[in-house]
Amino acid sequence: MATIVRRALEIGDARAPRWDAIAADVAAWAAVERVALIDAVLLVPFAQLLPEARGAFARHGGWMPRIETTRTFAQGLGPAVAPRAGELSFDPTLDALSASALLRAQTWGAAWARRDQRGFEQAVRIVVATAQEMARAAAAVPPAARGAHWAAARELMMPIGGPGASERLLTRVALEWASVAPAPATDRLFERAASSAWIAVQAGGPDTLVDRLMREARVPCLLIDTDAPEDDPFLSMEHHATPTHACCDAFEHEAQCAAAQVLLHLERGESPVALIAQDRVLVRRIRALLERHRVRLLDETGWTLSTTRAAAQVMSLLHAARPDAGTDALLDWLKAGTAWGRTDADDAVAALESNCRRLQLARTAALDAAALDPPATRLWAAASEVLAELAAVRRQPLPAWLAALAQALKRCGAFDLLRDDDAGRQVLLALRLTPAATGALAWTAGAAQAVMTLLEFRHWVDGVLEQATFRPTAEFDAPPEVIVTPLAQAMLRTFAAAVVPGADDRRLGAMPSATTPVSEPIAAALGLPTPAARRRAELLAFVQLLAVPRVTFMRRRVDGSEPLADSPLVERLALALAERGRALAAWHDPRAAVAHPPTPVHMTAPAAPELLPARLSASASEALRACPYRFFALSMLRLREDDELEREVEKRDYGTWLHTVLYDFHRTRAAPEASAVETARLLALARTSQAAQGIADADFLPFAASFETFAPRYVAWLHARDAKGAHWLAGEEEATRALPGVTGIELRGIIDRIDERRAPGETVLELIDYKTGSASSLREKVRDPLEDTQLAFYAALMRERGTQPISACYLALDGTRGIEEVPHPEVEFSAAALVDGLAHDLRRLQAGAGLPALGVGSTCEHCAARGICRRDHWAEAPADAATEAVPR
Repeated sequence: MATIVRRALEIGDARAPRWDAIAADVAAWAAVERVALIDAVLLVPFAQLLPEARGAFARHGGWMPRIETTRTFAQGLGPAVAPRAGELSFDPTLDALSASALLRAQTWGAAWARRDQRGFEQAVRIVVATAQEMARAAAAVPPAARGAHWAAARELMMPIGGPGASERLLTRVALEWASVAPAPATDRLFERAASSAWIAVQAGGPDTLVDRLMREARVPCLLIDTDAPEDDPFLSMEHHATPTHACCDAFEHEAQCAAAQVLLHLERGESPVALIAQDRVLVRRIRALLERHRVRLLDETGWTLSTTRAAAQVMSLLHAARPDAGTDALLDWLKAGTAWGRTDADDAVAALESNCRRLQLARTAALDAAALDPPATRLWAAASEVLAELAAVRRQPLPAWLAALAQALKRCGAFDLLRDDDAGRQVLLALRLTPAATGALAWTAGAAQAVMTLLEFRHWVDGVLEQATFRPTAEFDAPPEVIVTPLAQAMLRTFAAAVVPGADDRRLGAMPSATTPVSEPIAAALGLPTPAARRRAELLAFVQLLAVPRVTFMRRRVDGSEPLADSPLVERLALALAERGRALAAWHDPRAAVAHPPTPVHMTAPAAPELLPARLSASASEALRACPYRFFALSMLRLREDDELEREVEKRDYGTWLHTVLYDFHRTRAAPEASAVETARLLALARTSQAAQGIADADFLPFAASFETFAPRYVAWLHARDAKGAHWLAGEEEATRALPGVTGIELRGIIDRIDERRAPGETVLELIDYKTGSASSLREKVRDPLEDTQLAFYAALMRERGTQPISACYLALDGTRGIEEVPHPEVEFSAAALVDGLAHDLRRLQAGAGLPALGVGSTCEHCAARGICRRDHWAEAPADAATEAVPR
């Protein structure tokens, strides 16, 4: 074995390029050892250092060693051995399929998959992660000693029973799977030693493979250690500039401050700037801010492929292909994932959406029988043909699903859109939807064993896109001004400055969690990365970053609602500086302050007599009385919020359904019958109405259970009314009337129910309005009769039809004490006052009076027009007093 010469890189002037010092040190050592550098191999920790190292040796002059990483050196010696079917490949997608097949081949694994699908999927992830780590650790062992390495690993993992038996069983499966993996390409490095010398640069801790290569070598070896000493990791701060530290308020503030700091460096000519990606979401926002300033940015980290628009195109197709898909999912696919949604001249998508909203079509299954407009009909016919190819199959192998998905993407025009997009090409590659990505024999064999339903295939596609990373292609000729890179890949690189957002206690220096179920002692014995080793490597990378001339650490005080503290590494740095009589420099905000003249927002009072509606409903009249501006927005401008087409059944849907059921019940009730008979008929009508409205049983379950209790209570209440001489006269009755002195506007409403009750000497019309709310709120509503609009409005409509006495009440159907009547006292007097007040207000509005936003309290809490009146932004709070526009 060769003797390994270890040298620590001398720390001198921080402005001096470290690679120039390394090149000089290597040349000096080679001269002493009489090593021909042209035949030597110099290994660097990662590929981003190759240009820096080669440039330094070129500047130094003389012969240059072969500068590689272990991976690039192995690739240069020949292609890697292709894995066979079922073997570990380090392709996350293929390995997950192979691990699933491996576990299902075991009796206990197949039972686990049937018993707990989610648990089984987690077991597959554990096996894949553990096997890959074990195989990487074994790759650092010389080929001749690898058999003994696996034997020792089996001895360490011999106990299977007891607590944690499932985890140990999965670990043992991973061990056996990793032990039969193809020989790693780096085995060639042991077979073909360097001709004259091995030279390695160490950064971020020792590299086990490099260490083993040097131990097995029979030529001179030099290891240049650029890491800080373990006993005093911040010793180098005596030669480095003091970093700056900033504490921001929240996420957006931190993003803006980080972007401003990067721009300040570029304005000063300090480039390239390293943007350290500790928080991917935050860095993505910073990237967006920098792109506004046309900064040349190279992103070495990227972000999750599933968050891209291209991934959404594919997933929207699979969601729309579900047999129970909603029209929301269909429209999402048509707009985002097809050529139909990209054609400006074709308004068929808009027509289909309009039809779905007008006809209240929540499920795609209802579209075939619906009366759609011609453009919408043609679009649905074409779209349904594409979706049918996916929805028609129950189970098939994964390659067949992928072929069907590719065909569907092509037929809807999405395949070409994906192929022309940077992220789209990576989506096609990740899902093996291109011929170049499906050629490996291992993939073909592994995928053929996976038989899935459409639901399972959609879940698989989502998982693939979730674990893949999108790295945007740099599209500029000049060198990048900003490089987004992880902390571990910033070591030994030449940056003019570094900005580190996300330097808080959760993202920098926190104790890492274990990635496998292997215990820490066993992991250390097998050469697997332990949490302690990863934390040590992070510390070394952090210290390496301090060699950059200008470093700024940033964090925010809160993450949502949870407080954040300084990173433990930043705190250790601050303590080390304090011991040397120094401190972290305070950050000064470089953002320019822009003065904006105050533009206070006041209450508005628009006037638009030409927009007054020809008919006023009870709700519109109540809006006019409660808040004139709400009446302006909802009744005059006719603004509406578009509801989701595919939404859960809500209380108002239950109320609409219940009105229909009760109307059908009374319309077909000739005479009172036995309680059991009428209850059964009411329940049967309820089921018929639910089916007619297309409400699924699962969605309607809580309301159906409530109705089972309601039906007998309602029949009992009805029989009590029958005994008092009341009987049903009409339901869902439409009525209109004119207003005195007002031209072009009439009152119109639909009364839920009209009963007729015989009293001594007279016949009384009883107006009943069904309510599914609480009886207490209804009693509060009629406490001041002049404040209740709805029943007075209906009484005013009926007064036009005759001179019979009128009474009115709310019928609380869901009261805890049963069916409750809440009467409106002296409703005819309230109706006359309401008519006079509305006539007065409408005459003023027709003359040009304004409609101020006078709503207060509960009127504003759930008002759809609140964001339009800008009430929350008024410079002064409005007075709560009523005006002439709002009769009380």
